[in-house]
Order: sequence, then C-alpha cells, then structure tokens
Amino acid sequence: MMTWIRQVGWRHLVGVAMLVFALAPIVFVISAAVNPLGTLSSSELVPTGASAGNFERLFEDTQFGRWFLNSLVIALASSAASVFISALAAYAFSRRRFRGRRVGLLSVLLIQMFPQFLAIVAIFLIFSTVTEYWPAIGFNTWWGLILLYLGGALGVNTWLMKGFFDTLPRELDESATVDGASHTQVFFRILLPLVAPILAVTALLAFIGTINEFLIANVFLTDQGSKTLAVGLFGMVAGERNNNFGMFCAGTLLTAIPTVLVFQLLQRYITDGLTAGAVKG
Repeated sequence: MMTWIRQVGWRHLVGVAMLVFALAPIVFVISAAVNPLGTLSSSELVPTGASAGNFERLFEDTQFGRWFLNSLVIALASSAASVFISALAAYAFSRRRFRGRRVGLLSVLLIQMFPQFLAIVAIFLIFSTVTEYWPAIGFNTWWGLILLYLGGALGVNTWLMKGFFDTLPRELDESATVDGASHTQVFFRILLPLVAPILAVTALLAFIGTINEFLIANVFLTDQGSKTLAVGLFGMVAGERNNNFGMFCAGTLLTAIPTVLVFQLLQRYITDGLTAGAVKG
C-alpha cells in the first residue's frame, strides 16, 4: 500500500484536491442561487427550503432576458466576424509575399502588447462623434460594440491562425492552382476546411472574451435595455450587493450556459487547435 501511495496514490490525492478546489466556488454559487433568502450572509452549502424563486425574480424584476439576448448576439456576431477576418489576414501573411509583410506582422504583435482599454478615451471621443452623425453604430447599439470588439481580437487570432496555416504544405496550393483554382477557391475549398481546429479555438476564445467583457461595455452601454450580461449583473450588486446576491448567482449560472454549449459543440477541435501550429510559426 505504501509503495502504491508513493508511486501512484499521491497523484490521485492531488487530482481530488484540485477538483475540490475548482468545484467549491461553483457549489457555493449554486447554493446561493437556490437559497430563498438570497443574501450573502445567509448562504449555506445546503440551503433550507431551496427553490427557484431567485430565477423567477431575476426575469420579473430585471431585464435579464434582454441582457442575455444582447450578449448572445454581440458575442456570436463579433466572434464570427473576427474569426473570418483573421483567417483572411492569416492566409495573406502565411501564403503571400508582399512588401511590408514583416513590418505588418511585427506591428500586429506590438499592438497586442497594449490592452485595448488604454485607448478608451480616444475611442469614446470617436464614438461620441459617430453617435451624433450615425446613431445606428454609436453608443447603446449592438453594431457599435461589435465593431469595437473586432479590433481587439484580430491581432491574437491572426497570429494563431498564421502558425496553423504555416503547417499546411504549399504543395496543396500549387496543385490546386495548376488545376485552375483561383486564390479564393484555394482558400475556401481547400485550406479553410483543413484549419477547422484553429478556427474553432479562436472562435471559442473570442466568444468567451466577448461575453465576459465588462470594462468597455460598461462605458459604452448606458441604457438599461442595451446592457450586456456582465454590465447588467454588475448593476444588480453595485449598490446593495447583499440583497440581490441570490439573483446575481442565478444570473451567473444562466450566463454560463452559452459558453458551455459552444464549448461542447467545438470540443472535438479544441485539442488539435491548441497544439497544432505551435511548432512552426
């Protein structure tokens, strides 16, 4: 027994400890979400009289349904657009040779070293003018926030995809070109299906980053009906956080549903997408 513990058993103990460490916050949130009292001080591991009252109050007393829709549309649209545009840029940087290619790659990498929030003042002034002349893409709109998120995700996604494109043999392009295929046909019909794993990974990262983003959304979304989940849920606990804690926990559980569903749909690509392209870039 001691030999088994020294060689194998300690690994199981470490695994169990890490599992408990990871699940403890989730169990606490679930417990608080079904606690009828719904306060932080009275939250118990196994609440007395557990019910779905906090979920009912969440939809009755707040605009949670609208926040959920806003976050889902913005996250899906921005992640899909950023993945597509990044794929086009990565293909150009990987397969084409043009003047300024190296400078462009280094510039994209350098820009990503600075967080997007550093430019919040300049972006705010730009959107103030845009809102005045074209309100459809200004403050408190889906499309304005989507355009804002696109700029922050393109650099990282482009570098990830370029490393994956570099692993594909150029003979595929040359063979298709000899057969009469254009660059557009080579990209969409031959290369794009082969890079599906990295497309799934970048889409998942972009979706998670967008649906959880708070700082920029809190500045650009002020109307109650235009808020995202992160901004709306923060407003519930910003003042009297103890009174709305149960509803807040119920909202966080519902907020995790889209991310879990997207992960389940893309999970068969995740491992390949995270490892492939890492040896050459």
